[in-house]
Amino acid sequence: MNLEALLSARLSAAFAAVAGGDVDPAVRRSQHADFQSGAALPLARRLGRAPREIAAEAVARADLAGVADAEVSGPGFVNLTVADELIADLANAVAADPRLGVPVTGKPETVVVDYSAPNVAKEMHVGNLRSTVIGDAAARLLEWQGNTVIRANHLGDWGTPFGMLIEHLVDLGDTGEGSLADLTAFYQAARVKFDADPEFKRRAQLRVVALQSGDPQTLALWRRLVDASQRYLLTIYDLLGVSLTAADFAGESSYHDQLDSVVAELDAKGLLRVSDGALCAFPAGFTGRDGEPLPLIVRKGDGGYGYAATDLAALRHRVRTLGATRMLYLVGSPQRTHFQLVFAVAREAGWLPGGVSAEHVEFGSILGPDGRMLRTRAGGTVQLAELLDEAVQRACALAAAKTPDLDRAALARVGRQVGTGAIKYADLCTDRRSDYVFDWDRMLALTGNTGPYLQYAYARISSIFRRAGEDAAPGPVAVTEAPERALALELIGFAPVLAEAGRTLDFHRLTGYLYGLATAFSAFYEKCPVLSAPPAVRASRLALCDLTARTLRQGLDLLGIATPDRL
Repeated sequence: MNLEALLSARLSAAFAAVAGGDVDPAVRRSQHADFQSGAALPLARRLGRAPREIAAEAVARADLAGVADAEVSGPGFVNLTVADELIADLANAVAADPRLGVPVTGKPETVVVDYSAPNVAKEMHVGNLRSTVIGDAAARLLEWQGNTVIRANHLGDWGTPFGMLIEHLVDLGDTGEGSLADLTAFYQAARVKFDADPEFKRRAQLRVVALQSGDPQTLALWRRLVDASQRYLLTIYDLLGVSLTAADFAGESSYHDQLDSVVAELDAKGLLRVSDGALCAFPAGFTGRDGEPLPLIVRKGDGGYGYAATDLAALRHRVRTLGATRMLYLVGSPQRTHFQLVFAVAREAGWLPGGVSAEHVEFGSILGPDGRMLRTRAGGTVQLAELLDEAVQRACALAAAKTPDLDRAALARVGRQVGTGAIKYADLCTDRRSDYVFDWDRMLALTGNTGPYLQYAYARISSIFRRAGEDAAPGPVAVTEAPERALALELIGFAPVLAEAGRTLDFHRLTGYLYGLATAFSAFYEKCPVLSAPPAVRASRLALCDLTARTLRQGLDLLGIATPDRL
């Protein structure tokens, strides 16, 4: 069902015959034809021949009967126009497949996706959004492809700040949950006391020692903080529509009892040495700006542990205990060097054996209209709950204006689906490595490459089937008009897009495909009447509508975005 693979196989054999060895045919979608191959250009120097001459010979040798017409263009490109009958046949095959032509992977992996990872006793803010949204899309896609996916929400729930937080909780003398109702205010009040009151600071430091020593009363207070935070986080995840659950919480505290053994094992392998009182690893190939070896601090000079030790313990656990063969860390780009060091030390320790990969899936920042980090008007951090609430309110106003007859319950449901979908799509449609500007008007627009535009395309198809009523049976696809052909060609390209997204986790490729599909459907809808067409044509066009709706629904679902049938 993979048309690109079929064309590549046919051209690969032809170019191999010309070149006397294996050749990547470099078949890609093209604006100049359905597909294009540029393989002749890099072969020219190797063979000492003109690229147009190489391309012409390859076309003459290629077995493309019933598959595509080929012609040489420009300096030596091969333009490929796929046979209408093949497009129709492939569209019918995809329509008959519940998985839309997307195979289950033949080599399933156990994938740990480490994402979201907010800090306990703090409200989630806009800085937590990208890890949560991109990570959830990765987990959904890899799982649908047939892999075993383990979601790991690596909460910041351990370490020195908790001495401050627990001591503040003790001072409040609150046996209920009132003091934890506003996590941000609770944290800020504790920080003010810690910075201004030396006696409180001393007690907080002693509380850290008690926590790490396993003092029962301190652990009980710490547990209250963690439980309150987890309940809050689950409400945000539910509002955002991500698939993280309580079972996925795996905070830093999970690995506390493994840190000593991490140090012992690294030390036994000769990978640690003392530097300024701390135990550090110096993996090969890493140097600082001064040219000196770059350290990874595994144990601090005071005997405490930081992020490096916890990350090493988590990695070792995921490989040895969970059986991970691929590990994804959804963390912002500024942490690139940290993860490079962690992975390098893990490899030197033998914790990343052959066949096991660890990937830092990095991403940029969310910026405000001024090009700086997104802030509130007062200059504070934008809380995620407030952002989502505003998105839903704006989307409800949009839906009410577009479809005035929606009842209150339907309006609330659609507003939530469109609002959260708009925020997610705006994040995912940008190359994750880049920063992007948060713009309400653009992300909620019903035109252009936006979530609401794709949701509206799906709702439009749903309206066709509502109007058709009982007489809405799709039939075999027959490609006769240019818009039908263009739409069918997009529909049979779903599988390779998902395969690429699973490899690279570049979800802007998937959103780009879905936008192209919705655009092709819009052109089809405007120029090819469906319900008023003759019976055979009507059945074919209904099949194209149905397949478009299923593809949009599946593609958006993999991104964590709902598809309302009315908008």
